[in-house]
Amino acid sequence: MAKKIVKKRRIKLLPFFIVLFILGGLSFGVYLLLKLPTQNLIVENTSYLNDDYVLELAGVKDYPSFYFVSAGDIEKKLEESIYIRKAEVRREFFHVFVFDIEENKPLFINNTSQTVVFSDKEEVPVSEEIDLFRIPRLINYVPDNKYKSFIQGMSNIKKEILGKISDIEYQPNDYDKDRFLLYMDDGNMVYLTLTKFDMINYYDDVLAQLENKKGILYLDNGNHFQIKE
Repeated sequence: MAKKIVKKRRIKLLPFFIVLFILGGLSFGVYLLLKLPTQNLIVENTSYLNDDYVLELAGVKDYPSFYFVSAGDIEKKLEESIYIRKAEVRREFFHVFVFDIEENKPLFINNTSQTVVFSDKEEVPVSEEIDLFRIPRLINYVPDNKYKSFIQGMSNIKKEILGKISDIEYQPNDYDKDRFLLYMDDGNMVYLTLTKFDMINYYDDVLAQLENKKGILYLDNGNHFQIKE
């Protein structure tokens, strides 16, 4: 009976190491790609908050890895701030993060409570935030049943006009319990009532017709201007 010869199969190690080398190289290349830092940070649609505040709050001022950072986590961090209503973080080509910010608009400083009041009715102590914003002061007490409507009226004032108001005084009379007096930076005074608060947005248009005269503008009842003597 012939003896059966069993041939031993040799394992070719070279192709195995080549495949291992290629996979290792690809893995290392992917790792390096994922570790690439962010190249640019763009903050959009802010009027009150500066870029440094937003980027520091987001935790990206050191330009971290573009791929290892979660856009969702950044949005959550930003929206924890009282100054930010909504944040959307987008990744764009060339390793760019874009931060689209919807601010919580600061409206006025309430001298009675010593707080900064925002459009969503949130308030923070003046001592903490007095230097952040250029906004008017409410210099006296406003009854609770008028206060919410007053905040709503203030939230309808354009930013460029809001910055021209120095002080606001609640000044009701026998005919109008919703009456306020606004002291403007240019020396003029404006009377408004809560139902017509957005009339102050036309202040620049009215001012152009006054030929640099100073006085009191009545927008609460009729539209007329009384020149200072």
